[in-house]
Formats: sequence, C-alpha cells, structure tokens
Amino acid sequence: MKKLLVIVLCLMTLPTFAQVQKVGPPSYFGLHVRTLFPTQFIGTNTLDLEEAGFFTTISQRVGYSFGGTVRAGLTDLIFLETGINFNQRYYNIDFSVPDSNVFGSTDLSFIEYDIPINALIYIRLSDKWYSSASLGFALTFKPTNVQTFAQPTGPHRFVYTGLLRRKLGFDAMANFGFEYRTEKKGFFYIGGSARVPFSPLFDIIASYEWEGTSRRTFGEMDGSYLSLDLKYFFPNVRNKGPQFNEGPIE
Repeated sequence: MKKLLVIVLCLMTLPTFAQVQKVGPPSYFGLHVRTLFPTQFIGTNTLDLEEAGFFTTISQRVGYSFGGTVRAGLTDLIFLETGINFNQRYYNIDFSVPDSNVFGSTDLSFIEYDIPINALIYIRLSDKWYSSASLGFALTFKPTNVQTFAQPTGPHRFVYTGLLRRKLGFDAMANFGFEYRTEKKGFFYIGGSARVPFSPLFDIIASYEWEGTSRRTFGEMDGSYLSLDLKYFFPNVRNKGPQFNEGPIE
C-alpha cells in the first residue's frame, strides 16, 4: 500500500512537469529505479555482536529503491533536483550459541522514504550526450520499528529488534552519471550514487532466550550504501492549442 502511494503521487505530478517551459531554463519530470549495494568503502555493511557465548553477525544485502524525480532548471546546465523515493533494505542475520550446539539464520527487512535535494551540474559531451555530477542531502522518514525472530531447535529462541532513535533524519549524498537526450523520446540516465546517513539507520537489540534465561546485546546499524541508478525523464509536451500572447489590455 505504501509503495502504491508513492507511485500515485509521482503520476499525479506528471502533467505538471511534463510540459514546455515558456520562460527561462526548462524543468523535467522522471522516474527512477536504484539498486542498493552494501559496501565497506563508505561505511560498515557487517555488524558483529557477542554476549557470553551468544554470537550474531548482521550483514547488509542488496536492496532497491524507486520513485519520482523533478529537475528544475536554474540555467541551461545547472539544475535543482528533488523528488520522493521508497527505499527497501534487506539484512541477513547469522547466530550461534556454540556451547549448546545451536546455529541458525534469519532475515530482517527495513523500509524508509526520502526527499532528496541536490545541486546538479551538466557537462555537454556531444549533441545528445551529457555527463552530470551532483551534491546534496536527503530528508529521510522511517515509519516503524522492525523485528524478526527464529526458533531453530527446541526451547532456543532468538529475537532481533530494530529500534528507531527518531523517525526523521538526514543523509549526505553524491551522484555521477551520463545522460542521453532525445527531443521526442525523453532522457535516459545511468549513473551511481553514494549515500551516508548522519546517524545510525537504527539500533539493533539481539536477544537469546532459553529455559527462562536470556542473553542480550546491542549494536548500531550503519545505513551507508553505493547504488546503480537508472532514470528516465519524459519529453516536454508541446501545446498545440491556441496561444495567449501577453500584452497591454485593450
């Protein structure tokens, strides 16, 4: 339902932005999909926890993002880019209590929404090819805490809870890519992004319960990632109807 809401909002804004600008630099509306890759270059994609013989390793897996993008022209080669995105994260959790010969694994998923604001600069490479680079930040919204549990054998039970410190946050972001432009078919973009949150994505509580006893440990999940970005911008629509020429009122 939440994913559908994002798509509806994007489509509702399409008629507004997919049109010719009469004065000043043009603006464009588009859609994007993004693959989120775990990386050690700009953050930590693996978290190891241990408490009295209870071991846990939480590893970020490949996720995805999609949404709508708006580019507002400041000049012919400088744009302000914003929009709204849905981000889906996945994590693999391996746990063990070796002295009890208990081993297992489970999965955890986490979603967030963001509104990026980027300053984007183009370099024209040829008649239809452009390269672009941008810097900015994103306002993020995390709707809810998350939890998963596993009971691999007998009375042994493992519970993992992701707790939010706050629902709103900020990420620093940078993008670089290439764009192929056509007048009638729109713009096609491929590039990469780096995203670094200013605070942990969420706090994780790992619990092991057995015969009325429990062991518990804590950690912080880093939300940094690299991504492969694909974008499509709709061509501007020419108004074929009667045009109103501004002038003095007679």
